[in-house]
Amino acid sequence: MKSIYRIVLLAVFTFSFTGGYPQQDPETEKKIETLVSQMTLAEKVGQMNQLNGGRPAGYVAEAVRNGQVGSILNGTDVKTINELQRIAVEESRLKIPLVFARDVIHGYKTIFPIPLGQAASWNPAIAEKGAQVAAQEASSAGIRWTFAPMIDVTREPRWGRIAESCGEDTYLTSVMEVAMIKGFQGDNLSAPTSIAACAKHFAGYGAAEAGKDYNTTWIPEQLLREVYLPPFKAATDAGAATFMCAFNDLNGVPASANEFLIRDILRDEWKYDGMMVSDWGSVKEMVMHGFCADEKEAAERAAKAGVDMDMDDQVYFHHLEQLVKEGTVDEKLLDEAVRNILRLKFRLGLFENPYADEKTANDFYRESSLEAAKQAAIEGTILLDNKNSVLPLQNTITSVAVVGPLSHAPADQIGTWCFDGEPAHSVTPAMAIQKEYGSKIKVLTEAGLTYSRDKNKEGIEKAVAVGKQADVILFFAGEEAILSGEARCRADIGFPGAQTEMLEALKQTGKPVVMIVMCGRPMTIGKEIEMADATLLAFHGGTMAGPALADILIGKAVPSGKLPVTMPRMAGQIPIYYNHKSTGRPASDITLIDDIEIGAEQTSIGFTSYHLDAGDSPLYPFGYGLSYTTFEYSSIRLDKNELTKDSPIMASVTVKNTGNYKAAEVVQLYIRDLVSGSVTRPVKELKGFRKITLEPGESEEVSFEITEEMLRFWNTRNEWISEPGDFHLFIGSSSADVKQAHFVLK
Repeated sequence: MKSIYRIVLLAVFTFSFTGGYPQQDPETEKKIETLVSQMTLAEKVGQMNQLNGGRPAGYVAEAVRNGQVGSILNGTDVKTINELQRIAVEESRLKIPLVFARDVIHGYKTIFPIPLGQAASWNPAIAEKGAQVAAQEASSAGIRWTFAPMIDVTREPRWGRIAESCGEDTYLTSVMEVAMIKGFQGDNLSAPTSIAACAKHFAGYGAAEAGKDYNTTWIPEQLLREVYLPPFKAATDAGAATFMCAFNDLNGVPASANEFLIRDILRDEWKYDGMMVSDWGSVKEMVMHGFCADEKEAAERAAKAGVDMDMDDQVYFHHLEQLVKEGTVDEKLLDEAVRNILRLKFRLGLFENPYADEKTANDFYRESSLEAAKQAAIEGTILLDNKNSVLPLQNTITSVAVVGPLSHAPADQIGTWCFDGEPAHSVTPAMAIQKEYGSKIKVLTEAGLTYSRDKNKEGIEKAVAVGKQADVILFFAGEEAILSGEARCRADIGFPGAQTEMLEALKQTGKPVVMIVMCGRPMTIGKEIEMADATLLAFHGGTMAGPALADILIGKAVPSGKLPVTMPRMAGQIPIYYNHKSTGRPASDITLIDDIEIGAEQTSIGFTSYHLDAGDSPLYPFGYGLSYTTFEYSSIRLDKNELTKDSPIMASVTVKNTGNYKAAEVVQLYIRDLVSGSVTRPVKELKGFRKITLEPGESEEVSFEITEEMLRFWNTRNEWISEPGDFHLFIGSSSADVKQAHFVLK
C-alpha cells in the first residue's frame, strides 16, 4: 500500500478547500454601497455596536428599533432571537438584519474535547466534524456567528487559554484551525446550518509574559511572521468570515489599536475584506494599558486602526459620532467598517433569510453527533506510559476500582468555556464503565477526593479500601474545568489538592494503578507518572469522554493521540518547545544537581545550555504518544538528493505495524536548515504529517513531497526567502523519535 501526502504552502502556509475565501460579488457590493449611502452617521455607528443580549429586554429592543445595534451576542432563546430580528427587519428604518453571536468554542450542546484535545488527534477531520456539529446545533438556536477558533500558537502551558489552542506548533495549528473554519462555515456560508467563524486573537496573544492572561507580549517581527502570524494567514485563505483582535499589547501597542497588524498586514498585505471585531472590553481597556487618556480616545484609536465592531463596550456608541463631527475621525473610516459588517450579513444570507426556523429549533444531541464526539475523545487521548503492558486491561480481570476526583465529574469533563454545555448529558467514566462492563466484572466506585483541589484526605482511605478489593485501580486525576481557560492561569501546573498523596496511598495497595489525566493543559506530573503503572492523557474530553475512555481501557479502541505541545518536567523549564534554536553551546555532558561533588570547582562540570535540576529534555516531547501496538519505520528514501525551486523531492518511508492490534499512527515530517547565513534556524520544524491505520503485520509506504517553499523563512530584510545549502529531513513517530536523511537546496 502506498500513500503520497503533498504539502501545499503559500510563503509558509496555504490551505484550500471548497468554500474557501469568498470573492466579492459585484451585485452584493452595489447593495452594500446603496445601504451605506442611505445611512445616517448615527446608523453607521449603530452597525458598529455589538450589544450584550443580557441587557434589559426593553432596552435591547428599543436599540434595535432605532438602528443603534448591528449585532447581539449571548442570546440563546430562538423565540427571543427571532423577535429581535423581526424588529430589525420590519421596524428599523433601513431594515438591516442583526447577526447573533455566541462563544461556541468546542461544542454548543454536544461538547467535543477542548481544542487542545482535538489537536492531540492530529486528525483535521476530527476538528472539522466537531465544528460542523457545533454549527448545526448553534444555528438551530438562531446563532449565526461564533468567536472561534482560537488560533493563538502558544509555548506557555501555564496560560489558561492553552486549552483553547492547538498547541505550540505553527503548522499543526494552521491545519487544525483551518479544518475548524471549514466545519463552522461549511461549503456555503449562507446555508442556515452554517455559522461565521472568527479567527482570534489577532495577534501574539499566546506569548503572554509569564503565562498570565491579558499580559503584555514582546515578539520580534521575524518570530511574529514565522510562528504567530501564519495560522492567521491560513485563516484568511480559508475564508474565515471574521477576525477578533487580542487583549494584549504587542511590542507596546495594544492589538485593538495596532495599525501594523490590522491595516498593514491583514488588510493591505493579505487583502482581507471580512470583519474585525474587538474582544470583550479590549477597546476601553486601552485606557488601563496607559495607551489612551480616556474612552473617547480609545474609540478614536480603535476606529482608525480598523476595528469594525465594538463588542459590548459601547465605546463607539457613546463617542464615535462626536469624534466624526469634530473632525477627529474621518467618516470614510466608518463607511469602510460598515461595508465589512454588511458584507458579513450578506454572506450569511441574512438579508434573504433572517429568521431561525422554530419548527426545527434546538436540534441537539443527535446520535451521530454523540458518536462523533466519542470518536474525537478516543483519537485525542494519548498513551504516555504503559509499564509491563498493563493496558489494555486483560479479559482475565474480575474487578476494577474506579476512583479519583475526575471519575464522575460531569461538569469538569466537558472542559472550559462551555456556556451551553449541559453536565446532565455528560457520560462520565464511572457511568460508562459501569454500563459497559458492570454485568461482566465487578465495578467498585469511590471518588476519594470530591474535586481536584480537595485537600481533605479523609476520603482517600475509602478509595484505598475499594482499591484493595479490585484487580486493577483506575485513578482519574487532573484538574477541574475552572482551572483552565481564560483568566485561569497557574504558576504551578502540577496536580492540585491531595491527588498525589492519594496516588501514593493507592500504590501502597500493591495493585496495578492506571492513571487517567483529565485536564486543560500539559501538566508537570513526572513523579506521578513514575508511580503509576500506566498513564493516559485525556485532556477534558467533552460529553462522551466516559465511553471513549472505557473503550480505550478495555482495548475496544486503541489510543493514537500525539502531544500537540511539549510536556515539561517542571514549570521552571517553561518555555520549552521542540522547535528551539541550537545556541552556541547546546546541552551535552549533563551533570545534574545531585551528582555534583561537594566542594567541586566552578569549572568541573562544563559549560553547556541546561538546567542543573531538570537537565535539557522535557518530560515528553512534542508529537509523542504510544500505542497498544508497535510501529517500525524503514530508513528514509529520497528520489533525489538535490532540490530546486522547480523540482521537488519525494521522501518516503515504509511503516509497519509489528504488534497485535489494528491501530493508527501519525507519521511526522520535520526539516532542519543546517546553515543559514541570514538568521539562525530551529533544530526542527514540523512540515507535514499523515495519520494512517494499519492491521497487524500490514505495511504502508508514506511519501511527502518536499518543495522549496517549505524551506522559506523571514529574513532580516523582511522577506520570505530560502537559502541554498544543506538540510536534514526527519520522518518518525514524534519530534524526538525520527529517521534522518540529508538533501541539498540548489
